[in-house]
Amino acid sequence: MYNFNFYMPTKVLFGPGKLSELHSEQLPGKKALIAIGGQSVKKYGYLETLEKELDTAGIEHVLFEGIRPNPTDINVMDGAKAVRENGCDFVIALGGGSIMDCTKCIALMAANDGNIWDYSLSASGGKKTPAHPALPIVCITTSAGTASEVDIASVITNDETQEKTGIFFPSMFPTLSVVDSNLMMSVPAKLTAYQGMDAFFHASETVVNINHHPMAEMFALKTIEYVAKYLPRAVKDGNDKEARAYMALANTFAGYYMMCTSAHTMEHVMGSFHDNLIHGAGLIEIAHAYYDFFAEKKASEENMIKMAAAMGVANPTSGKDFIAALDKLISEVGCSDLKMSDDGITKEELQLYPAKVHEVLGGDITADPLPLSDDDYLTIFENAWR
Repeated sequence: MYNFNFYMPTKVLFGPGKLSELHSEQLPGKKALIAIGGQSVKKYGYLETLEKELDTAGIEHVLFEGIRPNPTDINVMDGAKAVRENGCDFVIALGGGSIMDCTKCIALMAANDGNIWDYSLSASGGKKTPAHPALPIVCITTSAGTASEVDIASVITNDETQEKTGIFFPSMFPTLSVVDSNLMMSVPAKLTAYQGMDAFFHASETVVNINHHPMAEMFALKTIEYVAKYLPRAVKDGNDKEARAYMALANTFAGYYMMCTSAHTMEHVMGSFHDNLIHGAGLIEIAHAYYDFFAEKKASEENMIKMAAAMGVANPTSGKDFIAALDKLISEVGCSDLKMSDDGITKEELQLYPAKVHEVLGGDITADPLPLSDDDYLTIFENAWR
């Protein structure tokens, strides 16, 4: 028998219009810090809707703005300071994955001493265990990609050390999350594609992961099926409500059992050198080279055949069928022209990347279909570079 643990303490309000039900929920405090990034949540009325829901529920609230697309340790500490100064007893993330990631760390640091990097497991991190649990967290996602609304993980960048790393503790599970696809209708086509492919890769990495099991596979293959079917539609027509709703579901399914491999770590290396690189775009840029490395060696044939079948391939027989389906999907969502060089990545700097794979966290580099050496990492990076 397989052995695994499944723990999902987050209550999820899922479906179009669910944000308007927030006031009827038992919220985990009396005063909230609402964390946002750019201006889109104001422009499209999402912030106003949230504030009205909190007012109806009798919850005080203050606004913390300016979280970066790749949130930093400085963002986290500024937010934690704002929580303390305003006497907030819980936090609300309103936005995409970056906002939710940063807000989870804000909640952790509002309850603990020191700097967020004291609790990082990266090369320069302090590797400490927090003395106190994070403050309660509510996540309201406006994107379908990271699944941060249902997991403990956050990805934070340290500009000084050029590290982009995962920080995760059990208390960082959100208490309550809202997955309302109406809030995703305004996401531009390119970002829809990047975010949706991030969800896809959460699932595909889970399936090829040598430690995967039936529970993980169940969520992952359904995610792959939905992304392959509905992401092209959502990219083509952002007002396609059915496609948006299924992409929201795919994203959340992927988060319920996410078992990332070295692909995510490799992208985090890229992002640690180029903090303007959008995570999903970076994953797309290395995807063909990464999966084809294993397909060429027939290292994950059964799993890749399952993924190809989930993507609608009739009678797949090899990993190469999955590679073809992956390339087709990337083309259908308008991302086949993505180039690492367009993001400022030079072929020369790739030599620095393999060593960084061992310093930057993202996925489990021991869980790949085959163990990868530094020469293998470099080969994949170089094959992906354009």
